[in-house]
Amino acid sequence: MSFAVDRLVLTPDDIDLARSPLAGQLDAETYVLGAFNPGMTRLPNGNLLLMVRVAEALRHPIANGHVHAIRWHEGRYVLDAWPLEYADTADPRKFELRGYGWKVMALTSLSWLLPVELTPDGLQRVAIHYDRVIAPRGSWQCYGLEDARVSKVGDRWLMTTCSVSPERHSTTLYSSDDALAWTFEGLVLDHQNKDMLIFEGLIGGHYWAQTRPLGQLFFAYPPGSPWHAGPSINHATSPDALHWKPHIEPAIRPHAGTASTARIGGGTPPVLTEIAGQRGWLSLWHGVEPKQIVGVYRTYWSLLDPDEPWKVLATGHAPLLEANAALTEPIRHQMYLDDVVFSTGIADAGDHFVVASGEADLACRITHVPKDAFVASAHPGAQ
Repeated sequence: MSFAVDRLVLTPDDIDLARSPLAGQLDAETYVLGAFNPGMTRLPNGNLLLMVRVAEALRHPIANGHVHAIRWHEGRYVLDAWPLEYADTADPRKFELRGYGWKVMALTSLSWLLPVELTPDGLQRVAIHYDRVIAPRGSWQCYGLEDARVSKVGDRWLMTTCSVSPERHSTTLYSSDDALAWTFEGLVLDHQNKDMLIFEGLIGGHYWAQTRPLGQLFFAYPPGSPWHAGPSINHATSPDALHWKPHIEPAIRPHAGTASTARIGGGTPPVLTEIAGQRGWLSLWHGVEPKQIVGVYRTYWSLLDPDEPWKVLATGHAPLLEANAALTEPIRHQMYLDDVVFSTGIADAGDHFVVASGEADLACRITHVPKDAFVASAHPGAQ
């Protein structure tokens, strides 16, 4: 689906690495592999704020027979060297280490979060707040912070991030009274639970969130089921946004026989709105079609019951957003992936939504999606 307002608002060339938290600490050249997957919220002044993932990578990760990774260590950044004969370097974003008996990897980049303020329509930059950067601060995120999601619940902003380390691949929580000054609240989900999105409002006096546990084993649905086995979007509830309990009912599950949802995960924090005459929680999520190393990422949507959000009221089986090659053509020389759009933020703008996405794991994309663009497919229960 194409939209009249659809553009890139931040690219790697817009990032000043002289103001990076890594600046001057490594005896190696770095560059911006991507400035992408931005969490988004509306500030008290009406402007929009992106919390951009800046993946700062080594220009030459392979040298002297080794592949190198950046790591935070006791307040500084260091390089680790791994012998090439033990590493699979086919993916430019990471390398897999052989010989463990299970999957072990390291990253060729380290990610930190950069607040970027936009005009209320999201189309022009107002300021890049380098003084508000969020960078690793402990061993639990020594390989960086990824993919912020920002929700406003009442008068408080909550931001989840994926923190990466050898200790665990965890979800960490930050809170704020103004969406610019953030307080670290700690780990809230443990190993390998990605795409945690907090609903923008309480349900029955409790916080709700979408989660997406990962693993190497999934049990089969019976023959003829409308769903197939694999990662799904689950729910959790909390009395305080700090202590989360998985909800017993299944939520958004992958469609059987639909290649583009062979793997799914959360996208934008659910917002309470009205779509096609029905009121509910609008959730934009991603579906992945297997292709080469990474796959094809597209954005889909579902409308969840306002009081029982595990019930899907309506959904669209056709993608809402797909990768747009025309947008990235001017920066084609910087691309290392195709066919990836990853929606991570949403804001209500009256007759349309402002949707923030990462494009090609490279840049930040803003799309104005009219509310009448949400056309439900038949049989939402097959979601």
